[in-house]
Amino acid sequence: MTFREAGPLIDRTGKPQRRVLHSFCLLLVLLIADGACGLRAQAGPAPQQARDSAGSTQSARDVSWGLFARNVLHDQKRIWLFPKSLAHGKHWLPTLGVAGATAGLIALDPHDTPYFRRTTAFNSFNNAMSSRNAIWAMALFPASVYALGLARHDSYMQKTVQFSAESVLDAEILALVVRDVTQRVPPKDIPPGGDFSDSFFRRGKGPFYVGNGGFPSGHMIAAFSIATIFAERYRWHRWVPWVAYGLAGLVGSSRVTLQDHFPSDVFAGAALGYVVSRFAVLRK
Repeated sequence: MTFREAGPLIDRTGKPQRRVLHSFCLLLVLLIADGACGLRAQAGPAPQQARDSAGSTQSARDVSWGLFARNVLHDQKRIWLFPKSLAHGKHWLPTLGVAGATAGLIALDPHDTPYFRRTTAFNSFNNAMSSRNAIWAMALFPASVYALGLARHDSYMQKTVQFSAESVLDAEILALVVRDVTQRVPPKDIPPGGDFSDSFFRRGKGPFYVGNGGFPSGHMIAAFSIATIFAERYRWHRWVPWVAYGLAGLVGSSRVTLQDHFPSDVFAGAALGYVVSRFAVLRK
C-alpha cells in the first residue's frame, strides 16, 4: 500500500465512487451530529463518565505529535518482544486461535480465490473501492475528524486521531517486515491455469516492497488499526464499533474481489491491525 498510487476519487461516471465515499463519511457525520448535540445540551455525566473510563487505561501513556516518534519506538519494542511473553506462557490461547484460523484460510485460498477471477459481479464495487480510493478514504477520514477536533477544541478527538496515526505506522512496519519475509504474490499475478497454492516466496520484488499483494494485506492492517482505535475510544456509542469495523470490512472485501490479496492475507491484516492497536498502542 502506498500513497503514490493515490489518484482521483471519482471516475468518469462518478456514481459508484460517490456511494461508497458517502458510506465512509457516515461515521464522521454521526460524530459531528453527536458533538453538536453535546455542545447544545452540555452532555450529561454518563457520556463523560464513559469517556473517562475509555481513556483510563490509555492515559497511562500520553500521545501527541511531539511524542509520536518516541511512542512508535516504544510500541515497536512491545511488538517485537511479543514472543518473549509467549515464552513465559502468556497469550497462548488467542495466538493459537489466530494462527489456526490463518492457516485454515491459507489452505482454502486455492479453492475460493478462483471464483473472484471468474466473476464480474463485483465490477462496480471494485471501481468504487480501488486501491487508491481506499487509501484516500483512510487518509481523509482521520484528517477530517482531526480538523473537527481542532474546531471544537476537543483534545480527546484529536488524541484519537493521533493514536490512529501511531497504530497505522506501527502496524505497517510490522506488515512490511512480514511481507518481505513471506514474498507472497497477489492472485492476479498468477497466470490462468496457474497454481494458487504456490503463492509464497515467489514475489522477488526486493526489500521494502509496498505495492499490491503480499501477506498480510497492508490496506486491511491500516483499516483495522484505524477502526479499532475509534471503536475502543468511542465505545460508549454502540454504533461506532459496528460502523468502524463495517467500513474496514469493505476495504478488506475489496482486496479480495480486486484479486490484490487472498482471503488469508486480509484476515491476517485485520487480526494484526486489531492486536497492534488495542494491545501495543492503547495498551489495554
